[in-house]
Amino acid sequence: MITIDGGQKSGSGTIVRDAVCFSALTGKELLLANIRANRPKPGLRAQHLKGIEASAHICQGKATGATVGSREIRFQPGHFIRGGKFEWDIGTAGSTTMLALSVIPLALFADKPSRYTITGGLFQDFAPSIHHVKYVLLNVLAAMGIDVDIKIIRPGYVPKGNGQIEVEVLPVKETIKPLIRVDRGKTTALKGIALSSMLKERKVSERMAKECQRSLKSRGYAADIEILYDHKNNPAYSKTSIQAGASLAIWAQTDSGCLIGADMAGAPGRPAELIGKKIAHQLIEVLETEATVDEYVADQLIPFCALADGWSSYVIPKMTDHIESRLWLVEKILGAKTEVKANRLRVKGIGYRR
Repeated sequence: MITIDGGQKSGSGTIVRDAVCFSALTGKELLLANIRANRPKPGLRAQHLKGIEASAHICQGKATGATVGSREIRFQPGHFIRGGKFEWDIGTAGSTTMLALSVIPLALFADKPSRYTITGGLFQDFAPSIHHVKYVLLNVLAAMGIDVDIKIIRPGYVPKGNGQIEVEVLPVKETIKPLIRVDRGKTTALKGIALSSMLKERKVSERMAKECQRSLKSRGYAADIEILYDHKNNPAYSKTSIQAGASLAIWAQTDSGCLIGADMAGAPGRPAELIGKKIAHQLIEVLETEATVDEYVADQLIPFCALADGWSSYVIPKMTDHIESRLWLVEKILGAKTEVKANRLRVKGIGYRR
């Protein structure tokens, strides 16, 4: 049995999601205690519970003690990872991207292609936006032979959620290829998306984009930002959001194939101009380092690198508690080897196979 103290390191919900995913992959029973023990609201929240349920559905496993507020669960994985169609509704504005990222590693080793329809939040603080995942992370994962496509069906924001995405994953042929990103090269393009729902009258998308472009231009960068307005008579995607909201995402492309992004969701009392300025500065801050990934992708890549066949290596902007937590977890559960020297992060994957 694997025993994990969920209050260690960052003590975040990521420990819950990753531990359950790794339990399903290894076939080892998991005891997870002290879940989010040091958080303002300890224990499982709805989005964490749905992630556990999703992993259980895919591997035909069983979770004991998995209820909202629970601080301890026991997860008994099945011994077969299923592909096919699955639908999950978080029921809140909880992150659809976090749920998707917790089950994509399973889908890579399923018996057939997978299609997940997930309902919840797409844009919120403390979680990757769907635009960042779709346009930055998935393109980095493609270099590892990972084939994932995400379609945005309906934008969803805090507090109502009810956004929807569709995730399609093809199983890897044998193993995941390691990722080597140690030379960033020169920046060749900056792109972005400024999206707002039910806020066209206030020109929120334009204001976010213009301030971001102005801030970038002052530092010598030019960005091509697509302006999207989502409203009842003209949805930005297949369906219109059920509430007002906004999000700005930008990313830099380099001649060595690197992608570095930054994003922020709107919120009450958060001016569009502030979002534009902060996101520009956040991206510039990373571009002024030698990093080959942004701090969020640096964290999100770790499970995939740990499952890959051989050493992966990339340069991170800085160490974060989420990166530290994931390195600890892939060593403890999967037996991967990790090291970080002068911001160069290396992971020796276990060459996982079906």
